[in-house]
Amino acid sequence: MEIEIYSNSTNPATEEFKDLLKTQFTKTKNLEEGKVISCTVSKLTSKYCYLSAEGLKQEPILDVNELKTLGLLDGLKENDKLEVLLERLEHPKNGEIIVSAEKAVKLRGWERVVEMHSKEEPVTGRILRKCKGGAEVSIDGLGLVAFLPGSMIDESPLRNFDHLIGEPQKFAIVKLDMQRGNVVVSRKHIISSFKAADKKKLIEGFKIGDVVKGTCKQITSFGAFFKLENGIDVLCHTSEISYTRVNHPDEVLSINDVKDLKIIGVDLEKLQLSTSIKALMPDPFDDIDQYSTGKIYKVKILKITDFGFFAELQKGLVCLCHSSELSHTRKNISAKKLGFTVGQEISVMLKEIDKEQKRIAISYKMTTENPYEVFSKNYKIGDIANAKVVAKNEYSLFVQVEDVKELEIFVHSNNLVWTGNGEEELAKYKVGDDAKIKILEINIEDQKIRGGVREAVSEDPITFFNDKNVNDRISCTVIASDKKKGLTVRPIGCNLDFIIKKSAISENTADARPERWTGGETIDVCIAEKDLSKRKITLSIKLLESIDKAEALKKYGASEGSGKSLPFSNLAEDLAENLKKKEENKE
Repeated sequence: MEIEIYSNSTNPATEEFKDLLKTQFTKTKNLEEGKVISCTVSKLTSKYCYLSAEGLKQEPILDVNELKTLGLLDGLKENDKLEVLLERLEHPKNGEIIVSAEKAVKLRGWERVVEMHSKEEPVTGRILRKCKGGAEVSIDGLGLVAFLPGSMIDESPLRNFDHLIGEPQKFAIVKLDMQRGNVVVSRKHIISSFKAADKKKLIEGFKIGDVVKGTCKQITSFGAFFKLENGIDVLCHTSEISYTRVNHPDEVLSINDVKDLKIIGVDLEKLQLSTSIKALMPDPFDDIDQYSTGKIYKVKILKITDFGFFAELQKGLVCLCHSSELSHTRKNISAKKLGFTVGQEISVMLKEIDKEQKRIAISYKMTTENPYEVFSKNYKIGDIANAKVVAKNEYSLFVQVEDVKELEIFVHSNNLVWTGNGEEELAKYKVGDDAKIKILEINIEDQKIRGGVREAVSEDPITFFNDKNVNDRISCTVIASDKKKGLTVRPIGCNLDFIIKKSAISENTADARPERWTGGETIDVCIAEKDLSKRKITLSIKLLESIDKAEALKKYGASEGSGKSLPFSNLAEDLAENLKKKEENKE
């Protein structure tokens, strides 16, 4: 007999059982490890079963619990024959012979299932549990677990087959995989043995317009399958479940629901019946003209979903409140998080009526005042407000004011301090802290309110430069010097620090040394660049030297004996020359 190979089974046997199968079907001596042998029960106690067999040096021993589990203990007595698998002829530690009754049953079960498959005999079993791709089935009396693909559970795909688990039923053997030790069975093949001619006879007994009673057995994305009293499965398409919008049948139907169905289609060629639930109900949209968009109505919540909730405007007239219509401030939030419950009666605004598609859209947030509009009435840009920190992230704070708690005001770390590191300042705040803020932006359309802490505490020190221009001279205090970066200075009367780069200290390379200053000195500098919109100010000593030199030349003239005779006119050149001579003398 040729054994079929089914390599796609999702219930593979253990590597051990695969090896056992290979050994078992290999022609060798009778007494060999991996073979099933017949033994005689020589002694039976409350704990152990002692066996004997021709050719064995010792008596193998079995635990009676193993026999009890397999159902072999009842009626077993001395001198009875018992098949076991010879696992070890001699244990490496104690020299004992190791046998297994369980594995022998499993191997004999495999032989039996091969025989039944060749004769096209069904097996009796029970669905144990769900698994990837289908279910596991225990085959009665054979000690084997088979794989039942999901597509072979029923004639139509079953999303839920919990009611079948544990129930004794017949299965057809459809595939065998000797390499893996897998058995694949089908319940569908047994059910399909229901002759097509018989099914056609039953279907011919129905006509369009008949009302039948069916039990919901399966729910899919395209509809629900009902089983009629005569055993025929019929489909009620999603579009035929309700007059109102149904995204998925499970929104309004559950497994084992019993419903009255109207026959709306009979197909003798395909042996199918089409049914409708809504055809037995009055169309609620016949009364829709009594409702107007923009008005407030009471509704009762029927079902809460991830995308909002369904509510009943009147009996059978179902409307949808999308999650985007639940709150002014929390976009697409779950209705459950906002505290909505099934059965709750609330006021909503009727937003849209689509007679063609028979859909009604409602809004909950439209019945409440927009907090952004409330905020804009209570505050204007530039106002100072007392707030409390309600959240923070890596770069910003979120605060609330007492009189409009629904809103979170955004405060970036850059708006915490005028000087220093904003992120370091941000780290000092925790949820619940008080904060005084200045309102910097109110945008109702984009639902954005922005505030600043530093703006509320003090005036922007950059305003020090409001009345100053490029090339103006200012006095500064030296804060620090860095050999590579340059000088850090603070203008007198201003609370901002600026860095004068090394290249901007002096025209003369020898004088452009930051280490000439130690800190605390007062020096004059010149404004080289000013852009208040970008808060950018550049200071320079070099530019001041250039301006002073130009003014001196203009004042004293550039004729011979005037500008050149100025005491500082050749200072840089003289210093350079002196340094050069010193280096030469050293050499």
